[in-house]
Amino acid sequence: MAAERLVVIGGDAAGMSAASQARRLKGPGELEIVAFERGHFTSYSACGIPYWVGGEVAGPDALIARTPEEHRERDIDLRVRTEVTEIDVAGQRVRSRDVESGAESWTGFDKLIVATGARPVRPSLPGIDAPGVHGVQTLDDGQALIDTLEKTKGRRAVVVGAGYIGVEMAEALVRRGYDVTVLNRGEQPMTTLDPDMGRLVHDAMNGMGITTVSGAEVTEVLTGDDGRVTAVATKDARYPADVVVLGIGVEPETALARAAGLPLGGSGGLVTDLSMRVRGHDNIWAGGDCVEVLDLVSGRLRHIALGTHANKHGQVIGSNAGGGYATFPGVVGTAVSKVCDLEIARTGLREKDARAEGLQFVTVTIESTSRAGYYPDASMMTVKMTAEKRTGRLLGVQIVGREGAAKRVDVAAVALTARMTVDQMTALDLGYAPPFSPVWDPVLVAARKAVTAVRKTGA
Repeated sequence: MAAERLVVIGGDAAGMSAASQARRLKGPGELEIVAFERGHFTSYSACGIPYWVGGEVAGPDALIARTPEEHRERDIDLRVRTEVTEIDVAGQRVRSRDVESGAESWTGFDKLIVATGARPVRPSLPGIDAPGVHGVQTLDDGQALIDTLEKTKGRRAVVVGAGYIGVEMAEALVRRGYDVTVLNRGEQPMTTLDPDMGRLVHDAMNGMGITTVSGAEVTEVLTGDDGRVTAVATKDARYPADVVVLGIGVEPETALARAAGLPLGGSGGLVTDLSMRVRGHDNIWAGGDCVEVLDLVSGRLRHIALGTHANKHGQVIGSNAGGGYATFPGVVGTAVSKVCDLEIARTGLREKDARAEGLQFVTVTIESTSRAGYYPDASMMTVKMTAEKRTGRLLGVQIVGREGAAKRVDVAAVALTARMTVDQMTALDLGYAPPFSPVWDPVLVAARKAVTAVRKTGA
């Protein structure tokens, strides 16, 4: 009996985690695995790119978990610099093109995994494609940006967008000695936070020497006689630039899936069931940044592009494609980031999310220290907590502070997953010693204050 063929589109976290897991369950005689990757690299940490650009980590080798050669040694036919250009669902085949030669061919499949990732948002503006303007999503993108930084004589950088990538790239450019301006269309940086918490990030960035401009909608990228970028224009001003980095965010890379008629959700991501199988297709799975996932707090589908999710998706998909069974239950929206020494964390719903869901809620904000106040180097942090009025159920937590702040959000993530109330949280048996925490951990201080706020509403 001939081996089944599993075709994987995308050679990064979700795709190659799935391929590797499927190979663990079935040998080459039972399952042939063919994977396509249009770039040069596989199984790498895109989250590490800003720290490579900033010189904190070596790269790109340090960011690669497994090379193409290592995958091939595991009997995975991995074809790099090969782009899939069409999925023929009815015919169970994919068309691919060699990026170097342009040669095209068809490959049949019994099972298919779509792991095409996400692409940086690149607005349609005059000059947006000029030399010196960079989106940063892949290791190839990171190398292209570093090449530009190393040959550019000027030291003025503009970052467009102030989300996770925007603030992380701002830090990377500061570390390289650039004068950095961040142009943010929103009211405050980090729109994944409520505006009052975003204001803390804004003030801290300005204190670090990063010029942060809110309400700045970019209208044009200006270029010189040589065609290279010279400035970024908004409706109100021009900001000189020798290099521009786009940190506007990402969107699902699902053009292939759309053309093939596969189901997409409201954000453009592929829609799957809990086993990561594409809805309506028994032999097609999808995972990583190209899918929508269930938000366990709101009960709705969301697009959240994170490597943690992608690797978990890959494990689930590989188990199912390899003949086993696994599910991915969903997420609570946990994310952490930093800009210089400022740590930023969030999980669950923002105020605007809770309103959109029609929830009645209370919010509380507290300031506390990362360690016992008398212990050396204790630093301040701000914790904001949102809870449902009627039930006291935890809905979300946001934290901004210095060392020791961000990872405290993990306690809240577990509480959200368990659907705990803020009252239940106050009894959590968290670790305590003066070098690590005050007697009452900041998250628990916020929970106690939230309990009081809930009780005042008559719940």
